[in-house]
Amino acid sequence: MADGVRKDEEFSGTRPVEERHRIDEIRLDRWMRKHVEGYAGPLTVLQFKGGQSNPTYKLDSPGRSYVMRRKPFGKLLPSAHAVDREFRVISALADQGFPVAHAFALCTDDTVIGTTFYIMSMEDGRVYWDPTLPSEPSEMRPKIFRSKIETLAKLHMFDPDRIGLADFGKAGNYFARQVDRWTKQYRASETQHIPEVQKLIEWLPITVPEQKRISIVHGDYRLDNIIFHARQPRVIAVLDWELSTLGDPMSDFTYLLMQWIRSGLATADLKGLNIPSMDEAAQIYCDYTGSELPNLNGYFSYNLFRLVGMTQGIAARIRDGTAANAKAIEAAKRTVPLAKASWKYAQKAGAR
Repeated sequence: MADGVRKDEEFSGTRPVEERHRIDEIRLDRWMRKHVEGYAGPLTVLQFKGGQSNPTYKLDSPGRSYVMRRKPFGKLLPSAHAVDREFRVISALADQGFPVAHAFALCTDDTVIGTTFYIMSMEDGRVYWDPTLPSEPSEMRPKIFRSKIETLAKLHMFDPDRIGLADFGKAGNYFARQVDRWTKQYRASETQHIPEVQKLIEWLPITVPEQKRISIVHGDYRLDNIIFHARQPRVIAVLDWELSTLGDPMSDFTYLLMQWIRSGLATADLKGLNIPSMDEAAQIYCDYTGSELPNLNGYFSYNLFRLVGMTQGIAARIRDGTAANAKAIEAAKRTVPLAKASWKYAQKAGAR
């Protein structure tokens, strides 16, 4: 249990800004004075320990703290690191009372700090990195899980047209488009030949599930992308909307369920920890949304394939010197195991 608590502490909090991630703080301060309502310097800049995709900073001022998300410096893959889309979706969801940070301002002028960024509120609470929740008492764990699951279900119940996000993504063929996107991302960043990936690239496009509903999808909904209230078992902010779009809510839902097969939950004594099983978690979501549980093997294969594309992109950024976190090397090493796991589920779903 102590190891899990240390893990939460290791990835939470801030550190001095790494040299390669330094920005022009004077220009940033000047820009914020003009564009962030209520801001007054001086400005102190730190870097969050967690996260490895878009570098994320804590901006302290005498009046309050802010968070800045920016694109990485250097050459980037097409459509990756879209912080402008993050800004748009959290702005729309905040208007609906959904738990997100307040989006203050977006800057697309590269002359300020060298790349696109946005400023949002700093939400104080708890971020958990260990899904077994070792720092929490037994009676709190099922409540935390329920809040996490029901928050995702609430997201999927919004009508994109009614909240100003009708054009946030294409309306149909979500799985086919995602497979195509991650195939292109993988090939654009390929550093080694992985036979299982080639098989998946051939199999997935002809077996994608039929899309039955359209909703906002987060794209990377997991425990460490959520801030919980400091004392209560409820979500106060969902983070990291880089992969959000319009799509099939089953992609988000089954990605959430995968946390029971590829995280610390896979080998944990769930009953002893008072943590819902995967079936129980699925029932919470289905009860909230009125959905039925699909056959999961094909969905798991698809979601693992997406992760292959992500980790391969991280490997390419390591090669190019633009990876945003020292943990990136560890993530890149997961590419081959993820590919093998994806093909395993594809075979369970009927691939030969």
